[in-house]
Amino acid sequence: MNMELMTRILEKIREYDRILLFRHVRVDGDCVGATKGMKALIQNTWPEKDVLIIDDERSEYLAFLGPDDVAEEDIPGGYGRYEDALYEDALGIVIDVASPERISNPKFSLCKELIKIDHHIDRDHYGDISWVEEERSSACEMIAAFYEAFRDVLKISPYAATCIYTGMVTDSGRFMYEGVKGDTMRLAGLMLDQGVDTERLYAHLYLKEFETLKFTSWVYENMKITRNGAAYVFVDEATRRRFGLSHETASSAVSMLSGIKGCLCWMAFIEAQDSIRVRLRSRFMFINELAESYNGGGHACASGATVYSRDEMNQLIRDADELVRKYKESNDEWL
Repeated sequence: MNMELMTRILEKIREYDRILLFRHVRVDGDCVGATKGMKALIQNTWPEKDVLIIDDERSEYLAFLGPDDVAEEDIPGGYGRYEDALYEDALGIVIDVASPERISNPKFSLCKELIKIDHHIDRDHYGDISWVEEERSSACEMIAAFYEAFRDVLKISPYAATCIYTGMVTDSGRFMYEGVKGDTMRLAGLMLDQGVDTERLYAHLYLKEFETLKFTSWVYENMKITRNGAAYVFVDEATRRRFGLSHETASSAVSMLSGIKGCLCWMAFIEAQDSIRVRLRSRFMFINELAESYNGGGHACASGATVYSRDEMNQLIRDADELVRKYKESNDEWL
């Protein structure tokens, strides 16, 4: 925990009257929970501050956390009602974004000063203050640590704690992934102590529509495994429409492939209009460099990528299979 950096961030938050929060494209539970949680912490503590999340992207399964600060009539509209002057005297805080090109609102660069808070591999350095802790399981864990460090100053609420806990749960695979440490669980407990309704939260996160359950069956019928142990499934546009799934929901297919004995890597390929989105996960071995070679990146064992043809998809599958083969040859006791 870097107290010096956190203290500088707190001082900047005190200094500015307007604070704008930014997150990554293709939003997930961590970036949504972290930005909403940080916004609530700031506004609970300093109600007079103008704190905004300006992001056109929406997540259906996270809608229970409430709307952002772009009016519904502005979607899609590209931040239309927010003029450049709004940014120019503001402090920008970018949370859960490793590279500037993945920040969903491109106007982040107009902010007077910029802070980066992230837990991904720190390959792209940006921001006037950069607080990166790669060992953290989620950006929300960092926001929880920020609150813990300054709990004599910051005011939390059940809503803020729920947002933060949501990101901790989703980005850690319900505390199953690598990166979960004792501190993760202690900070999660701190959030629970603020009044998180876990029964309602888990109902929002994990109850599924009937069509989604039928999609799960389809995934198990259509998944494939390479010779050395890389599992994958390809979801084309027709299949996605057949089950009435958003791209976000279809991408959850990757979690359905986990837990196959002998498969150290599993991937979901989701066809989009002009590309194929890829979710990659692994056990024991690292796959982030593989993702980086296909227009992506992320964590050591959980990454995303993009390919632009079936041929490129098949090459990625072959590369993943080779990665698994090399790992198995060099390591014992894999499952």
